[in-house]
This record gives sequence, structure tokens and C-alpha cells, in this order.
Amino acid sequence: MRVLVAPDKFKGSATAAEAAAQIAAGLADVRPDIEAVRLPVADGGEGTVAAALSAGYELVPCEAEGPVGEPVRSGFAFLAGAAVVELAQVAGLRLLPGAKAPLTASTYGVGQVIRAALDHGASTVVLGIGGSASTDGGAGLVQALGVRLTGGDGAEIGRGGAALARLAAVDVAGLDPRLRPAGRRCEVLVASDVDNPLLGPAGAAAVFGPQKGATGAQVAMLDRALTRWAELTAAATGRRCADLPGAGAAGGTGFAALAYLGARLVPGVDLVLDLIGFDAALAGADLVITGEGSMDEQSLRGKAPVGVARAAARRGVPVIAVAGQLLLTRQRLAEAGFAAGYALADLAPDQAASMARAGDLLRQAGALIGSKWIGSKWIGSKWIGSN
Repeated sequence: MRVLVAPDKFKGSATAAEAAAQIAAGLADVRPDIEAVRLPVADGGEGTVAAALSAGYELVPCEAEGPVGEPVRSGFAFLAGAAVVELAQVAGLRLLPGAKAPLTASTYGVGQVIRAALDHGASTVVLGIGGSASTDGGAGLVQALGVRLTGGDGAEIGRGGAALARLAAVDVAGLDPRLRPAGRRCEVLVASDVDNPLLGPAGAAAVFGPQKGATGAQVAMLDRALTRWAELTAAATGRRCADLPGAGAAGGTGFAALAYLGARLVPGVDLVLDLIGFDAALAGADLVITGEGSMDEQSLRGKAPVGVARAAARRGVPVIAVAGQLLLTRQRLAEAGFAAGYALADLAPDQAASMARAGDLLRQAGALIGSKWIGSKWIGSKWIGSN
């Protein structure tokens, strides 16, 4: 019997690769005869590069500018002309050296990594944009790629969303020629499940600014600055992208990718599953095990386990979910395509203990699944157990 073990990360407890290894070990503890294939997944946010590396991509290291200007060691995953770049590794909240920086955090380093990928020969750049620390509308990203942003005095403005309030002109003449619309030699795909526009009450500043430390007054100021950014971008590029779904993703990084890089926004988990060859790994599988740290109603809006369940359903392969916390009813799980769900919290009810012992508990969950489900037959929408 062949089981595909394809979890996302258990945030704060285990990486996706660690979770896959523990679940597979638990299966082997009770059913050493099965073939467990490990394929860590991600939804386009944090962990996307790691998922690509687990699937055979090469890590290409590089140094870039962090969210508030400090150097960070980063890199991208590369295979056959495709480069996978993860915003969170360069401009993520977790990289801030101290307090949050809602006005000054920048995506400049993301542009630097993209340029490094182009120099490495990338013909496709896949950009995962979850976990951003900034609300700069992606201005830093395009500055790093050669776009010149100047104030009324003709000097370049600084980094961060607040600096856009001083923006007077946008010059695209220096944009990396490999990304220009005419003669473009590199396709940019943005992995994102966010459909917010750039501006207004559902926009980047209003919805995501408070998560990045912005006060009410700062949210209003950032929205005005982003409005100026959008107006001058339209004048410079001829593209009006502020109202497009996803323009507000990652503090407006989606907007810059659309307007300046001609990017396509693609549902994150679907793009990642395609990159890592999920369908090929699924061939011949009798069961899929997936999961993440917490499964709730938010998970049903495009998180990795649901994407895995959708992909497996197309091949008629049943899927079992494992989560640290499982906050969905059996009915909601079934509606989302899961045959069953296991919560680590049921094995160790204390949350702190559960997180500290995540590895052991994931192994236990794997053993429980091996004991109960392996060898069963999937008929219609019900398991017919063998024990």
C-alpha cells in the first residue's frame, strides 16, 4: 500500500518536512510494509521555498536587505529555469530585529532576490508573498529592480510606505529589461490567496496594517500614500491595477507585481502543488495524509490541506487530516473532502505541552492512522474498516 504524506508546517512546532517525517515514522511503527512517500507542501506563504527544496529544487543562496535595511542571508529554490522566491525569508515580520515597523518596513530585499534569480538564468519566477512586514505597495521591490521613485526635490525617496507620501515622479526607464513588457524574458507568477484591492476599507493598509503594528492614524496615512503610489504608477505604466483582486496582498506587493512586472496572481497552494509535482507523486497512492498547525474555517479558504484534498479528490484518493488543533466539525471536514481528522490536542490537551511535544504527537497520530485506516477499503464516501 502506498501513502502520500503531504503536510504543511505546524507553525511554531514543526516544519512541513519534520511533520511529514514524524507521520511517516508513526505509520512505519505499526505497518512497516507500507510505502510512505513524503512530500511537504505549502500554500505560497512561509515554507514555500522549503517545500520546493524537499521536492528536489536546488538552494541558491544570496544576501539581501531585510525589512528595515539590515542584511539578511536568503536565497531561492531553482530547478529547470524556475526560481521560487519567498517574501517571508527577506521581508517577513519574523525578520524584524525589534519592534514592528509599519511605516518604514520595505520589500526592497525581495526585488534583490528576484534580480539574483534572473542573473542565475530564471525564465520563470514564482513569488510567494505571505508573511509580509511592510505596507509599501511593493515600491521597494521595484526600486531594487531599477524603477526610480523621486520626491519633489528630484532625489530618491526612502524606503517604506510612509515615504510614498513624498512621491512626485516614477521613472520606469531603468526597470530590468528582462521584466519589461516588450521583449519580456521572464514570467512572474505570484502565489497568493488574498483578493483584497490595494486601497480603501478592504485594502492593504486597512486590513493588514494593524497586524503589522499600524495605529488607526497610521493606517489612514498609509492608505493616502498608497493612493498616491497608485496614481503615479498608472501615469508611468499605463496600468490601473489598484482595484484588481489581490493588489492588496502582502502590503500591496501584489499591486507592484501586477503593475510593473506583468505578473499573474495564482492561488497559492495550487501553484505550489504544481511546482513540487504533486500529481505525479499522487499516482498510485491509496491514501493521502495532510495537515497543518490549526485547521479552522480560515483553512477552508485556500490553505494547503484543503488544496491537497481537492487535488486528491480529482484522482479519487481519500485524504486524512492531522492538525494541532482541529476546529472543524466532522460535517465541515467531510464537505471539504476529508475522510477523517486527527487533532494533536486530543492526545495532549494542554496547548503548550502539545506544541512542545509536536514531533512525538505527530508520530502517534501516524500510528493511529496506520492502525485504523491502512488496509481499509474506500467505498463511496465511507470507510469500510478491516479492524
